[in-house]
Amino acid sequence: MTETLVPPAASDGQATPRRLFIKTYGCQMNVYDSERMADVLRPLGYATTDTAGDADFVILNTCHIREKAAEKVYSELGKLREMRDIRLAAGQPRMTIAVAGCVAQAEGEEIMRRQPAVDIVVGPQAYHQLPELLTRTARARGERIGADFAPVDKFDALPRARGVSGPTAFLTVQEGCDKFCTFCVVPYTRGAEWSRPVAAVLAEARELAARGVREVTLLGQNVNAYDGEGPDGKSSTLARLAYALADIPGLDRIRYTTSHPNDMSDELIAAHGALDALMPWLHLPVQSGSDRILRLMNRKHGRAKYLALVDRIREARPDMAMSGDFIVGFPGETETDFEETMDLVRRVGYASAFAFMYSPRPGTPAATMAGQVPDGIARERLHALQALLAEQQLAFNRDKAGRTIDVLLEKKGRHGAQAVGRSPWLQSVHVDDADHLIGRIVPVTIEYGQQNSLKGRLMEKAVDGA
Repeated sequence: MTETLVPPAASDGQATPRRLFIKTYGCQMNVYDSERMADVLRPLGYATTDTAGDADFVILNTCHIREKAAEKVYSELGKLREMRDIRLAAGQPRMTIAVAGCVAQAEGEEIMRRQPAVDIVVGPQAYHQLPELLTRTARARGERIGADFAPVDKFDALPRARGVSGPTAFLTVQEGCDKFCTFCVVPYTRGAEWSRPVAAVLAEARELAARGVREVTLLGQNVNAYDGEGPDGKSSTLARLAYALADIPGLDRIRYTTSHPNDMSDELIAAHGALDALMPWLHLPVQSGSDRILRLMNRKHGRAKYLALVDRIREARPDMAMSGDFIVGFPGETETDFEETMDLVRRVGYASAFAFMYSPRPGTPAATMAGQVPDGIARERLHALQALLAEQQLAFNRDKAGRTIDVLLEKKGRHGAQAVGRSPWLQSVHVDDADHLIGRIVPVTIEYGQQNSLKGRLMEKAVDGA
C-alpha cells in the first residue's frame, strides 16, 4: 500500500503549511515541470516560497544542456547544506533537498555519492513520484532515486488542476528526442520521443482556459514531431492539434517550441497561413550555416534545405518572425565554416536568437571528436555572431514603431499603472496606464522599439473599454 505524507497538525487542529522552494534551470519544459511539481506537492500542504532559506523542501530542477551544468548544481547544493545546518542549529524543522531534471537523470548515483545532503534524486519522467519519495525519505527508509523513463505514467499521475496565475501558460505535449545530434544529451536524459494523447492535451488546455489563460505555448524537445493519439485512435499531428486547441473558447493564442527543421511538415506550414491563433513567431534552430559542420552534428538537414524551408514558411505567413539557436566553435569548425553561419544569419534575418559557445557533454560523440576549437577563438566567433543577432533584433523591434498591434497584457509593470504584455511576435511590450486591462488582448500603438522590448500606448477604444 502506498504511504501518504500527512501535514502535521498545529495546535488549532489545522494542518501546518510547509514551504516549497523550486529553483529552475534551463528550458521552458523545466519551467512547466517545476509548475507541475508544485501541483503534485500542494495536496501535501506545500505552499511555494521565493526564498530557499525559508523552505522545508528545496528542489533544484536542473538542465544538462549548458556548460558545467552539474558543477553549478553541486555548488548550489553546498549552499543548501549550509542553510540546512543553520536551520537545524536554530531548532527549525529539517530541510529536505531534492535534485530533479536532466542532471538528476544523467548523474543520479554520482549526486548521492558526492553530496550526501541530497535526500531525493528524481528524473524528469518520475517527478510524479515525489510524494512517495518524500514520504520514504521522511521515514528514513526505502529508495531515494526515481529516474525511470515512463512519461505516460507521469502524466497520468499528475493532478488535473494547475496552480497557474496570469493569462499565459506552458503546456507540455511531447517529450524526448530521437535525433541524436552529436553535441546533445537530451536523448539520454529525456528518453525517446513520446507524445501525449490529444484528449489529455485538450483537457489540460480547457482547464487552463477556464482559469483565464488566453495563450498557451506547447512544449516539446521536438514539438513539431508530435504524433499523439487522436480521437479516432490514429496518430494526430501538431497542425491538427493546433486546430483543435483553437476551438477552445477563450484560448486565443497558440505558440510552440522547440521545433526541428526535419519535422516542419507542409501541413504545419499551411496551418500558419490559415489559423489566426497560431502566432507568427517560430523558433527553428539550425545550429550552424555550414553543411560540413551540420553533418558532423548529425543534424540530418543541410543549409539549402533550411533556407528553402524558411522561404516556404514566410510564403505561407509573410509576417513570420524567425528565432533560432546557434553553436559556435564546434569541433572542426574553421573560419570558413563560421563565415557560412554568419552568411546564413544575414540571409534569414532573425527577430531573436540564442548563440552559444560549444562545450563538450560527457557521453556525447562530439566530446571526443578531433579538432576541438580553442576557447579564445570560439569566444571571438561567439561575440561576432551575438553582435550580428543583436543588430537584427534591434532592427526588427524598431520596425514596429508607428504600427498598431494586438498585445496580450500579462502583468503589472514597474512604474505606476504600467502593464507589460506580449506582441504576436513574442516581444515584451510596456504600456502605461493599462494595468486594469491585464488578461485582455488590446490594440496598442507602438511608439518605439528597443533592444529587448517595445514601448506603446493604448488605443482610445481600449482605454474606453470597447
